[in-house]
Amino acid sequence: MAELANYRPHYVTREDRADGTILLRSGYELSEFVEKTSDWLHRWAELRPDTVFLAERDGAGWREVTYAAALAEVRAIAGGLLAQRLGPDTPILVISGNGVDHGLLTLAAQYVGIPIVPVAEQYSLIPGAHAQLRHVLGLIDPRMVFAVDGARFAEALAMPEMEGRLLVTSRNTGAGQTAFAELRGDMAGVDEAAAKVGPDTVAKILMTSGSTSSPKGVLTTHRMMCANQAQLADALPFVRENPPRLVDWLPWNHVFGGSHNFNMVLANGGSLYIDEGKPAKGLVDTSIENNAMIGGTISFNVPVGFAMLRDAMRENETLRQSYFRDLDMIFYAGASLPQDVWADLESMAREVRGDVPLMTSSWGLTETAPACIIQHERIDRSGIVGVPMTGTTIKMIPDDDNRYEIRVKGPNIMPGYFNDPDKTRDAFDEEGFFVTGDAMGFVDPDDMNKGLRFDGRISEDFKLTTGTWVRAAQLRLDLLVALAPLVADLVITGEGRDQIGLLVVPGPGLAAHVAAGDDGAGAVVSDAVREALAPRLTALASKAAGSSMRVTRAIVMAEPPSIADGEITAKGNLNFRKILTRRRALLDRLYDDADPAVIRS
Repeated sequence: MAELANYRPHYVTREDRADGTILLRSGYELSEFVEKTSDWLHRWAELRPDTVFLAERDGAGWREVTYAAALAEVRAIAGGLLAQRLGPDTPILVISGNGVDHGLLTLAAQYVGIPIVPVAEQYSLIPGAHAQLRHVLGLIDPRMVFAVDGARFAEALAMPEMEGRLLVTSRNTGAGQTAFAELRGDMAGVDEAAAKVGPDTVAKILMTSGSTSSPKGVLTTHRMMCANQAQLADALPFVRENPPRLVDWLPWNHVFGGSHNFNMVLANGGSLYIDEGKPAKGLVDTSIENNAMIGGTISFNVPVGFAMLRDAMRENETLRQSYFRDLDMIFYAGASLPQDVWADLESMAREVRGDVPLMTSSWGLTETAPACIIQHERIDRSGIVGVPMTGTTIKMIPDDDNRYEIRVKGPNIMPGYFNDPDKTRDAFDEEGFFVTGDAMGFVDPDDMNKGLRFDGRISEDFKLTTGTWVRAAQLRLDLLVALAPLVADLVITGEGRDQIGLLVVPGPGLAAHVAAGDDGAGAVVSDAVREALAPRLTALASKAAGSSMRVTRAIVMAEPPSIADGEITAKGNLNFRKILTRRRALLDRLYDDADPAVIRS
């Protein structure tokens, strides 16, 4: 466990321009960083050869791979990839989720300069989502496709678009597939290919969520990932002193799990225990078991995941002791952590160990590798994303009172999108800052060291017919906290209308009443649902500061959002535009006061 003082204090410099633009930078210097991910692997194979690097469940125990074994495996696999004539222009597509073989293949490809492209496994496992997989295949045109299980992914691997590609599977290898174990080759050419890999070599291509357009391929270089780990360690020096041990489920097709968390372990000689669970009914039990077996030093999760662990720890003493015993940091992302969950985790930590680990968050995007802003001082509430990381410049362009559009520049920013020069050009301003589309505000406009707070996506803002602007992204985050556990997610409506409404994805507090209230036309008509939700909405409306924050109506959706129909992105987020388009009839019903499904506030 890190000493409480081992969290670097904030130190921000500010430059004001005549047009109101503000530039923020860290007052600390960016530490030196390695040139490529293989430098990390070689270092720890030499200094900590017998330390577990990657592990996954294997029956009652774990399949564990040490740093020394990982380096040997990575070099052998790299030789096999070169023998298959793979190179910088022949990407490898990974269609299955996190796993030891997936990790070794990723590092082997990066070792010799072959881009790796991980995508959400739902694209393959849900037949209705195969359109998204076809889009990626058409965009990337991979020479090789990897799936951990040939039988489980058989339908996707048999798609006509897979013809002519090298199909590799770890187990249940079928006809036309190559076993992963057979991929290993000799060392011929490995060192020569590795010598050509440098900071600007593309290590991976990460697909954006596609919530506002077709998914784009973000070119992610070794420099981006290596610099970002130095930036994180500059802010959180304990990761260098106490090698991270993670029990982590966050998917590697997303930059948070696959670049931020995976590389934090590798960069600092830590251990990653791959959690096959997820914060969802029927899957969270696996996460609970894994966390009880292996206590981590850092816990990364989304707010609903922390809430589920909190609930389990109330009754499970073994889990509570294992979870908090060595914990240096609790790190949430995706949305603000509800204050009741925050307070409960603090209380449990004090009960187990007498103090509280750092509880924090940060901000970044796929295009930024991802971390650009981080809260590395202690605070007592969620919703603050922090201050600029070393080597990063934050450009803040005034949008409204204490609201700024955010643009960023630094060594962790992408060079562009794969095979898309037009979108690449549009992504940067005249000074070379990446245009994020996100908005921020100061926690304290008179003290930059108090940090920034997220204030929504400018692209999601809309106007009511009254001319009032609605900051939909921030309003949604506030409502998710206020309406939990009745609501799992929300779509904010009102563009082209005179009032704000909600399309509600029911949470556990409403789930028992949904099926019985399904009216067969996409909505829930239920007195129990109305009695639960209406008082909350009425109370919120009475406190709203104006029409830009006042919700007047809601409909609970009987049909959950569908990934097959594009209503859920690869990151698990709602695709608001797709939902509003696909459920146009339900949106019209929401503004019909005579409709029995409408819940008024």
